[in-house]
Amino acid sequence: MNTATIAQNSQANDLGNIKKLPILISLIIGAFFSILNETLLNIALPQLEIALKVPASTLQWLATGYMLVVGVLIPVSALLVQWFTTRQMFLGAMILFAAGTLVCGIAPSFPVLLIGRLLQAGGAGLMLPVMMNTILVLYPPEKRGAAMGSIGLVIMFAPAVGPTLSGMILQVAEWRWLFYLVLPFAVFSIIFSYMFLKNVTPVTKPKVDVLSIILSTIGFGGIVFGFSNKGEGEATWASPQVYLPLLIGGISLLIFVIKQIKSKEPMLDMRVFRFPMFSLTTVLLIIAMMTMFSTMLLLPFLMQGAFLMTTFAAGLVLLPGGLLNGLISPITGRLFDKFGPRALVIPGTVLLIVITWLFTRISMETTTITLIVLHVLLMIAIAMIMMPAQTNGLNQLPPHLYPHGTAVLNTLQQVSGAIGVALFISIMSTGQQAYIGRLTAEPTPAQLAESLLAGIHNSFMVGLGFAVFAMLLSLFIKRTQAPQGENAHASQH
Repeated sequence: MNTATIAQNSQANDLGNIKKLPILISLIIGAFFSILNETLLNIALPQLEIALKVPASTLQWLATGYMLVVGVLIPVSALLVQWFTTRQMFLGAMILFAAGTLVCGIAPSFPVLLIGRLLQAGGAGLMLPVMMNTILVLYPPEKRGAAMGSIGLVIMFAPAVGPTLSGMILQVAEWRWLFYLVLPFAVFSIIFSYMFLKNVTPVTKPKVDVLSIILSTIGFGGIVFGFSNKGEGEATWASPQVYLPLLIGGISLLIFVIKQIKSKEPMLDMRVFRFPMFSLTTVLLIIAMMTMFSTMLLLPFLMQGAFLMTTFAAGLVLLPGGLLNGLISPITGRLFDKFGPRALVIPGTVLLIVITWLFTRISMETTTITLIVLHVLLMIAIAMIMMPAQTNGLNQLPPHLYPHGTAVLNTLQQVSGAIGVALFISIMSTGQQAYIGRLTAEPTPAQLAESLLAGIHNSFMVGLGFAVFAMLLSLFIKRTQAPQGENAHASQH
């Protein structure tokens, strides 16, 4: 720990001479395209079904596999960022992502396309923690909100704009162009970061705990896999492909947590949860991510299944919310620096309650404009909650816990995204079946649309409960003070 402290102090002394903007731009370009890929392919699945001659249930692995690899890699990243320099980590992640993108573009068959997707996910899984950890080291707490807001622009704007962008590309070109168009940007990011990215994080080379890596991989992987299976096809909670991965994942995760608490040099330090604002942030982020990911799936179901919109039209409805969400994240970051978290998170959770309740009132008479406005307001509410809460929670941690704090939050965001999708899609399907079950004759197209609407109402009612819980939690949030070690660092600036 002595060596780590000396390394951090000498590192802090050099940070004043580093130009931060080129580093921030390097991180944002790379992260934008790696995160964009999480939702870019969803809308192309029907086209891939025909082109690759594989069923939809098999194709789902392109999305499930991606989430699985990202969910598994992020906990390990807490260890990797202490073994490798910022440049090595970032360039390695981008080269892996670019290689995966190329493999996907030229893939002659489904197995090759899946390998490409998993390589892409490997790059994305390493990217997020490196990006957030670098921001925490580069910027003192009083300037961190604006920088984290820029990162928020990427994390929330990229997946929101993915379906619209892929819908536009697929109107004029085949699915391979979803990868060909991303590849030049990935290569540009590698060249740009090679020229401008500096090493800012200390390399302490802690002991490699192989058992912890195996336990975290089985634990987080099993949970994401189980919930992803529940969100697909006809699977129920009683299906072996759902409960077995959840059970194995849950037991592995429990052993992993106990091992980390007892370890002198933990792979993922659970002491981050001793800081109350970090713990509160974790719960708020889980709710925000569950809401965002599930809404991004529920609304296309509603628009295409009940309102009979085309895929492209449904993508366009989600575009203004995605754009505004990205634009607002840097603004909320600056407001956070000036006014603290309460001024943003409390109104954000109240707005989330109002919008979720309005979603439960949607009917077949609801206009497209109303849907756009509701989605825009929902994305504003999430932007007001996510980045301010995340920055506030991480600000409370001492510098040596930054890699662990960012890894915990990024892992839980992936896991909660998978849980949210599975939970809300499951509630929607159950509500839909219950509505059809009450009919005495074969359902008409109008009744099928109404059944889908009933299922979506049920999902948003559960979402409303989560929103109320988030609002109650937000009342306890308060601005965190930088730990003693950070004050010294802040004074360098």
